[in-house]
Amino acid sequence: FLDALDFTEVETPMMQPIPGGATARPFVTHHNALDATLYLRIAPELYLKRLLVGGFERVYEVGRVFRNEGLSTRHNPEFTMLELYQAYATYRDLMALTENLLRGAAQAITGGTLIEYQGQQFDLGAKFAAITVEAALDRANPELKGRVRDRAALSTTCFAHGIDVRPASGPGKLQYELFEKTVETTLLAPTFVTQYPAEVSPLARCNAADRHVTDRFELFVGGRELANGFSE
Repeated sequence: FLDALDFTEVETPMMQPIPGGATARPFVTHHNALDATLYLRIAPELYLKRLLVGGFERVYEVGRVFRNEGLSTRHNPEFTMLELYQAYATYRDLMALTENLLRGAAQAITGGTLIEYQGQQFDLGAKFAAITVEAALDRANPELKGRVRDRAALSTTCFAHGIDVRPASGPGKLQYELFEKTVETTLLAPTFVTQYPAEVSPLARCNAADRHVTDRFELFVGGRELANGFSE
């Protein structure tokens, strides 16, 4: 699918001198010959961006990444990820690409667009839904109506859901924590969630009309995050 769109597949280093590309905690290792501390990559992002700057306008990599933190049915310390970059594209372009990629994969593998997962059917043939983080929070937490950026109101709602509210957490961080707790598992049909808070979206481009949010999306199917992307 990506080759047909003139993307170039590449391989980038899995041991890196700087743990960059995401906010996860890295695994640390040591290179004896160089006597240097290295980190297993938490994402291939920084090296893919070097290629972008170097003139490769469309690149992707399928490879292993490592994150030294949570372990659950939703998180594994090592997993395989597809990461891609396209020069001059916006997050809206990447949303369309992601939707077409998944729909095409379903058709190629199953012959149709209906897929079944854990006893539920999902239609990848229909137009994917879209909602902003704040609209989703309003819908799931009606007591916040009109106060979705109010730190005091967010703190009260977070406490009610057993979320740890730290002094350093601003409204954006609390929005994100509350979204994970009250919204994620309810997003069953394919749904793009957009306009994530800038506070929890490092490297993403701030929205031109609203600096509190970014031009970022995540895709959810069956209550699970499948993709994350943004303009820069």
